[in-house]
Parts: sequence; structure tokens; C-alpha cells
Amino acid sequence: MRIVLASNNAKKLSELKVLLAPLGLELVAQGALGIPEAEEPHHSFIENALAKARQAARAAGGAAIADDSGLCVDALGGAPGVVSAHYASVALPAADREAQRRVQDAANNRLLLERLQGQTDRRARFVSTLVALRSADDPEPLVAVGRWHGEILDAPRGDRGFGYDPLMYIPALGRSVAELDAPTKNAHSHRARSSAQMLSLMREAWHLA
Repeated sequence: MRIVLASNNAKKLSELKVLLAPLGLELVAQGALGIPEAEEPHHSFIENALAKARQAARAAGGAAIADDSGLCVDALGGAPGVVSAHYASVALPAADREAQRRVQDAANNRLLLERLQGQTDRRARFVSTLVALRSADDPEPLVAVGRWHGEILDAPRGDRGFGYDPLMYIPALGRSVAELDAPTKNAHSHRARSSAQMLSLMREAWHLA
């Protein structure tokens, strides 16, 4: 079964291909089909994920899945939340998409550390909300939510992953997310948790083996 991923994030595509592999799904990024990115005007992960999935499903004429995810920090009232990917305002260079993401990620991390200066409460969690649709008009979206709890470090550690991974320390593993190898991250992450739920939902509701 082919399912369109409502994202052009190469690293997110790579992660989800591994996590959804047990169902033998053919996961295709929307950009490969010429589908533009959807607007994300909402204040919650689930609303944005649903909007992205519906647009991709409509444009592709079939099934779609969207992940809206981000970092929620207790001391900041849940921020950066749904604006995690664009938390800091930066002028991006005329470069390829992945180069732009690296510039944006670095700016986001700097701003997060600035806003947490003097805070003793460093508790945070990565949240991943997956929404899957059989078609754009599917009345029964499948929704799965995964949360990965940790603490924000005072400085980045590690050179793996992307986004806030270098600042997110996982006490149970004794490392930052950016210090984890891919198999370990895929076994514990917020996206791993939401994907595991989604696999169960697809087996039950979509009768996939």
C-alpha cells in the first residue's frame, strides 16, 4: 500500500520508513509527487497534522499520513510547541532545503537557551502526533500521540539527529538525543511511540497485516 507522507523533511521520512516498515507500506514524500506543503495555522499538533494529511491525501488521490511534532517545555508554558520548527526568526540563506534546516535549527536552539536562562525547571518533552487518512474525505482519521520526556541541557551535546536533539537530555539513557545512534533513537523516541500506536490502529481499522 502506498501512503504519502505530508512532509518534505528527509530525516523524518527516513525515520518513519523504518518505524512503519512492519506493515510493508510504501512511504512517499509529498515533494516527490509535486505536492506543496500545507498551511499550519492551528494551535495544536493534532489540528495541524490533520490539515497536512487532508491536503496530501486530496492532492495524491489516496492515503496520506502526517506528523506534527515539536518540543514542549514546562517552564515556557509548553512553548515552542507547534512553532518548534520556526521558533526563531532568521533570514535563511539561498541554499538547499537541508542547509536551511541546519541554520534554522541552530537559531532555534540558541533562542531556547536564551529563554531558559535562570530557569531551574528544565523539564520538557518531545511530542509526535500522527494522523493517517485513507482518503481526503475519510471520516475516521487514525490519531496516535507519542511523548518522550527529558530535560533541556545548558549547551548542545552530540552531532546526530536534528532540531532540538542536541539540547534534549534523556535521564533514563544518560545521553542527549543527538548522542544516540539511530536504532536506539528509533526504539525510544516520541515518533517511535506514536508510530507503534499507529501500527496497531492501521492493523485494527485498515485491516493491514
